[in-house]
Amino acid sequence: LLRSSQPLTGPNRRRCREDEKLLGTILDEGERGFIIDTRSAQAAKQARMGGGGTEPKSCYPQWRRLHRALERGRPLQESFIRLVETCSDPSLSMDRWLARLDSSRWLSHVKAALSTACLAAQCLDREHCKVLVHGAEGTDTTLLVTALAQLILDPSCRSLEGFQALLQREWIEAGHPFQLRCARAAAPQGRGKQEAPLFLLFLDCVWQLSRQFPFSLEFGEQLLLTLFDNAYASSFGTFLCNSERERSLCKVKESTHSLWDWLDQPEERHKYLNPLYSHNPLVIWPSVEPQSIQLWQGLFLRWIRPSQHLDEAWEEIQRLVEGN
Repeated sequence: LLRSSQPLTGPNRRRCREDEKLLGTILDEGERGFIIDTRSAQAAKQARMGGGGTEPKSCYPQWRRLHRALERGRPLQESFIRLVETCSDPSLSMDRWLARLDSSRWLSHVKAALSTACLAAQCLDREHCKVLVHGAEGTDTTLLVTALAQLILDPSCRSLEGFQALLQREWIEAGHPFQLRCARAAAPQGRGKQEAPLFLLFLDCVWQLSRQFPFSLEFGEQLLLTLFDNAYASSFGTFLCNSERERSLCKVKESTHSLWDWLDQPEERHKYLNPLYSHNPLVIWPSVEPQSIQLWQGLFLRWIRPSQHLDEAWEEIQRLVEGN
């Protein structure tokens, strides 16, 4: 599973022979691979008309390109804002609330992300083909797909330590611009041009996996909520800046503490573990049917719906598991 951090061709040039040679060395003779492009076919066509975008299919005879459009900018941010506004309005009737939830299209974005990750996982697991995930810049939807595909395929990524390593590798070191994307959350009066809740969308997809496979992830919802909180406002340096280069220039590691070190302390670690966890060596294939994708109430309704009884039930489950 590979990810592309740049277009397959540059501006004002028809071909990039270096890319052709690189992709050609990945596949053996007679072997085939898939390029999953997270832009729409129309967006790629428009980019080609400007001299960039993608190269002709004939330049990559062993690769098959699949377009699976995923929103990454303003449309995703607007969807998030509409969802938050809906969840924050207690005056709505049930019918009106459900209509506004549907019109926000947030659950459609969740479904699209999981569907694309499943496609990448199927190409690897069932077709036994190499996969290159390609996006506009390689630091947003590309990371979303590769990280989710690894969770689906690799049981080691579903442990607490493995999940932390996945986030460090696929989001932080790969250069997701946290500072730009998570600047002001969903405040309508403070919408930045480059804000987009890509990391939140990833966490929501992980929550969907944890709900559909309650025994397969070693960590629980509390970890996902903690990650969301720290991505937007944190006492730690883990999600600061927009790239490893910026973190190095700002000496983040030398002047701040790591969130991972904090979470790994014994007195903290147990708070984030799933008491029902049982190692599952198999691939987990999530359902992406509409009835299977649910609103993450623990996050989007956390300040509206009391969580006392849910917390007490979770503590009772932990007690029963430890007692047995």
